[in-house]
Amino acid sequence: MSPPVMPRDYRDADAVHVNAVALAAFEQFSSQYSDWAAMSSTIRRMSTLADSGEIVVAELEDRIVGAVAYIPPGRSKAAYFQSAWPIIRMLVVEPICRDKGVGRALTEECLRRAKRDGSPVIALHTSPIMTVALPMYIKMAFKRQHNAHPIYDVPYAVYLKRLDA
Repeated sequence: MSPPVMPRDYRDADAVHVNAVALAAFEQFSSQYSDWAAMSSTIRRMSTLADSGEIVVAELEDRIVGAVAYIPPGRSKAAYFQSAWPIIRMLVVEPICRDKGVGRALTEECLRRAKRDGSPVIALHTSPIMTVALPMYIKMAFKRQHNAHPIYDVPYAVYLKRLDA
């Protein structure tokens, strides 16, 4: 039996680890993005999302193995999201730690925060290339709403989950 995933609030000292996990999580998709250099430049700065939201990290055996940014309602976000929606951004899990409940624990923490903020919904955007994350979101009752702009030629769509159901 694997040890429990321990989500906790991000600390400034976590930046290097969070950025490294983000890059490791996305590297498997490098050939799918038309400009991997530009995409990876954004990914390796995941910790800067702490400026606009709340980053949650997941630890297994005192090591950061995942992270996610929760952007509360009313904060600045991409135009394909409604401003009132809280959103989940950049859910990342170290590839060797997938299928251990890390992504689900981080997503559930974002759901808890959205409920804390009184929101009836939470949104995210993801891509069909995310073959672990997308099925997890669908199992968690996220429903596809509409297409979002592709990112470096990779298709994305917006998904929404009702929290009051």
